Amino acid sequence: MKNLINQLLRGIVIGVANIIPGVSGGTMMVSMGIYDTLIHCITHLFKEFKKSVKTLLPYAVGMLVGIVALASVINWGLENHALPTNTLFIGLILGGLGPLLKKVDRKKINVAAVIAFIVLFALIIWMGIQRKDSIQNAEAINMNALQILIMVVIGMIASATMIIPGVSGSLVLMLLGYYKPVVNALSTLKDGLLSMDFSVMGQPLLMLIPFMIGIVLGIFGVAKLIEWLTSRYPTATYCGVLGLVVASPISLLIQTDMSGVSAVTVIISIVTLAVGFIAAYLLAKGSKEA
Repeated sequence: MKNLINQLLRGIVIGVANIIPGVSGGTMMVSMGIYDTLIHCITHLFKEFKKSVKTLLPYAVGMLVGIVALASVINWGLENHALPTNTLFIGLILGGLGPLLKKVDRKKINVAAVIAFIVLFALIIWMGIQRKDSIQNAEAINMNALQILIMVVIGMIASATMIIPGVSGSLVLMLLGYYKPVVNALSTLKDGLLSMDFSVMGQPLLMLIPFMIGIVLGIFGVAKLIEWLTSRYPTATYCGVLGLVVASPISLLIQTDMSGVSAVTVIISIVTLAVGFIAAYLLAKGSKEA
């Protein structure tokens, strides 16, 4: 029962992280020491169906709860108390670095591993700067046959960023100009379902169905790639992942609006940083990978 609760809590953290621009669900998976386990379950879903579903289901439920119940709270925090909210996620990232560092064999670090770290570190910093420059998105997109195909591709890219540590799926959608259209489509679909007004659901579904198909295809494809990389080039792969994860707190700070920050705000931010750090440490400690 205790393990089930831990899995649900980790799922909630991953779910919230995936919808916040600048925060990566994959990073949260690494920080909580469950990354390799989830990748294995995804890539072996059909070969080890019962075992994989048993492992993945609590995380999936937790992610759904996090997205539905806490997304608005986190968004409110980002809009009104950006620094303390972001330091909470920075604490969650830093608190889980231990399990990742254990996977890096220092004796086998070579030029390829160093290059992987530097390149991926720089990528996340660049994305943070792009976000700081206020990327604009169209509110909606007119759907046609070509756009449906594009939405499948966008879904594949978004799913990849959901499980690649350090890369924010929401931020990538912003860079591609699809964040607001997707969020607006989800909001319209939700409102239509709640009001039972099926006439407004056609356009959102036309966008979201190919988007979701792309997500499913992307998750399996990228998970297979990551599993192959970690088996063939473990040191370089984990060094690259480390670059992504270490750059994430810096990227978050770059994106944070520091105007109006007071001494009280700094103190609260230190507290939320500590809370996030301790939470990630305890959640990682309770995982099999840690």
